[in-house]
Amino acid sequence: MRVLGLTGGIATGKSLVARTFQELGAVVVDADELAHQVTAPGEPALEEIREAFGPQVFTPSGQLDRRALGRVVFGNAELRRRLEQIVHPRVRERLEEVVARLKATEVPLIVLEIPLLFETGEPLLRLIDRVVVVTAPEAVQLQRLMARNGFTEEEARARIGAQMPLALKVARADYVIDNGGSPEETRRQVEHLWEALRRENCTDRPR
Repeated sequence: MRVLGLTGGIATGKSLVARTFQELGAVVVDADELAHQVTAPGEPALEEIREAFGPQVFTPSGQLDRRALGRVVFGNAELRRRLEQIVHPRVRERLEEVVARLKATEVPLIVLEIPLLFETGEPLLRLIDRVVVVTAPEAVQLQRLMARNGFTEEEARARIGAQMPLALKVARADYVIDNGGSPEETRRQVEHLWEALRRENCTDRPR
């Protein structure tokens, strides 16, 4: 069974690609959703975040204020690493559990949508047979972030700059989906990749 890692820059359109794979019959696992789960009320990670970053990143009701936390960490590499040290191992553990469970079924393709796949490193790459990177021009990323998230241009640029350069991700990709055009064009690329994956015997390769 193939396990495809889906990654790319922020606001490049990974969700559209993931939805298309799902419509074609793949099972999609969203690492961001798992990150929300491991930082839900009652989870140990939440208290670690409170200890590391203080009450200012929480709402009055005790929920994690993700936008406030983003403002704190995305301009500070050391604080961002601290947050990743809290969250990433827990997300990786859940991904491993989900992949093991799905491999016992007959699903044709598992797609792991992991925005920080390369940044997280080898432990996650070992779960994956092939990597697809979704790209879009930076101007499109900025426009999407400001419209979707309500970011200022400065905040949007900071989010983009906090990630590995998209060109480096493309250099390590097995497949690239260009999402700079229309949704229909993107869907066609995913459909072609789906057919190629169905024909291909997928084996691991070092990165």
